[in-house]
Amino acid sequence: MYVEILCLFLHQVVGLVVGMSGVYLLMKYKQSSVFLSQSYFPLPAFLALASAVLILACGGLGSCLSIEIRDSTFLQGLFVYLLVLVFCLESTASALAFFHTTKLESELTPLSGVFHNYTGRDPDSQAVDATQAELQCCGVHDFRDWLETPWFNSTGGLLVPHSCCNSTFLSCKGAVDQPWQLYTQGCQVKLEKSLQFVLRFIIWGSPIVFFVEVRKTALPFSAYLL
Repeated sequence: MYVEILCLFLHQVVGLVVGMSGVYLLMKYKQSSVFLSQSYFPLPAFLALASAVLILACGGLGSCLSIEIRDSTFLQGLFVYLLVLVFCLESTASALAFFHTTKLESELTPLSGVFHNYTGRDPDSQAVDATQAELQCCGVHDFRDWLETPWFNSTGGLLVPHSCCNSTFLSCKGAVDQPWQLYTQGCQVKLEKSLQFVLRFIIWGSPIVFFVEVRKTALPFSAYLL
């Protein structure tokens, strides 16, 4: 009894974690989509969400119908089929997520162009500011990337965007003659690490889901045999 409760709890937790990883990836994509070249980048997130829904549904179904499943070959087959479907979805999501981790540098090729076309007013520029502020970075590689942009020239060659300012310097205006007040790291590396972090959650979800599914599947059958 306690083993079943523990397994059900673990099953639901895994479902929630898988779902949260999908939601988080969608949130990151929404914020960073302007920097990405591939429109199918969020596909692992959708697959993870579908997998999470089925995981939670299977967990609830398995607990509510545990006695019926033990006594019905049809329900046992249906339950196993749903678990296999979950594993296929999660495996596909993991494979796609791994593929994206190996291609992040090439998928972020639009990043330089978006920074170069910065105006400070349009939605793409707002995405640049949001990224620099959140990731605490400045420019593609460092603040010197801004020195080659039309926006920098429009300021008289004096300022970079205020979002480059290190939050510890409240008086920072983005002046290039005070580089110690600016974030030192570029956004490309930090954005890659940020995306890799959430993609790895989805990648590791597959073996975890497999382990939990094996445990969940074994319980009804072991109880039935006993």
